[in-house]
Amino acid sequence: MSAQAPRPIRRVLIAGGGLGGIATALALQQQGIESVVFERAPELRDGGAGLHIFTNGMLALAHLGLAEQVTAIAPVQSVCRFSTSSGRAIGTYPVGEFIERYGQPTVAIGRSDLHGILRDAVDAPIVTGAEVTGYTEHADGVSLHFADGTSEEGDLLIGADGVHSAVRAGLLGSQPPDYTGYIAWRGHAKMSPEEFEPGSFQALFGPGTRFTYYDIAPGVVHWMSVANGPAGGRDKGTPEQTLDMLRARHAGWVDPVRRILDATVPESILRGDVVDRKPDPVWGRGRVTLLGDAAHAVSFNIGQGACLAVEDALVLAEHLAAPGATVTEALRGYEAERQQRTRPMQLLAHRIGVMGALQNPAAIWLRDRVLKLGWSRTLHTTENEHVAYATRWAPNAARTAA
Repeated sequence: MSAQAPRPIRRVLIAGGGLGGIATALALQQQGIESVVFERAPELRDGGAGLHIFTNGMLALAHLGLAEQVTAIAPVQSVCRFSTSSGRAIGTYPVGEFIERYGQPTVAIGRSDLHGILRDAVDAPIVTGAEVTGYTEHADGVSLHFADGTSEEGDLLIGADGVHSAVRAGLLGSQPPDYTGYIAWRGHAKMSPEEFEPGSFQALFGPGTRFTYYDIAPGVVHWMSVANGPAGGRDKGTPEQTLDMLRARHAGWVDPVRRILDATVPESILRGDVVDRKPDPVWGRGRVTLLGDAAHAVSFNIGQGACLAVEDALVLAEHLAAPGATVTEALRGYEAERQQRTRPMQLLAHRIGVMGALQNPAAIWLRDRVLKLGWSRTLHTTENEHVAYATRWAPNAARTAA
């Protein structure tokens, strides 16, 4: 007797309405697979921070049909610059050249703006105020349980509910993410094109602290100040006093750091401990898998968090749509493929974070020296291992070796 063909997937449950969850719903939609998204928050939104979307992320978004909507509002970057706090150059990254090589630019965009573009493209139902408390797997499906006592049924469950994922806790236990040892303050400055050149990106390194800035929309500059410190702290006083503290931290830094801080809306400042995770060998079991930060929490240090989540969504949808594969075979295939991609990214981001947190002057001198000497090799490796990966979704894009 011949084996029965796998039953078609009728309904996918997605926990988490952030970038990864919404991108997954859209990728499944394009494969003709129905899904429903459950978001814990009472309103569907995804924060006010800025995002750096490298060309690999843009190729993935182009495959979802969203590249034109993104580039219509997101400043295109030509060069990413890395320097010391005094302005001494460490290296540059000519990301503008990627347009000719791959067909898509590197851009910066507000997180909420990208989230809105994805959300507007999705036809799948999105349920807000749905706090996931756990799940139960059956022989032919999964029940997703919520804090109000209700449940939803589906053929499989995708945990795209962030670094503190409830689905992950059910799979792997409730171990918290790892604290990196540093904190990030983020904010927005209002600056005209005459005050701030559009398409600029700069990362500045000081002793135990960093400052990164780039524009995410016309007249809006996103910045991030990073400093070492204990986890769980809170800023005292008013937002204006927090801004004064940041001005003091970066006093004497190269222009335009002070001008950016002076143009900042104090109420826009957000503080958060920076966390990540070590790569996990297991992302799922049975009819359950993880995606995005729930699977591979990565720090901001390589600017790939959102890009990797969108890549996850596309690869997962491809595996689920592959003819002849069962649900569990498709999920394990997705996990194996994506773990090869995300594991080195997690480790690299962590290592860069450690280097950026150095405070000893001799160690900082050695770091800057090593980075400068190895910059060409770093660029070649980054392009060929990070950016070129996404040419799988743009087979006709021109490409030359870095």
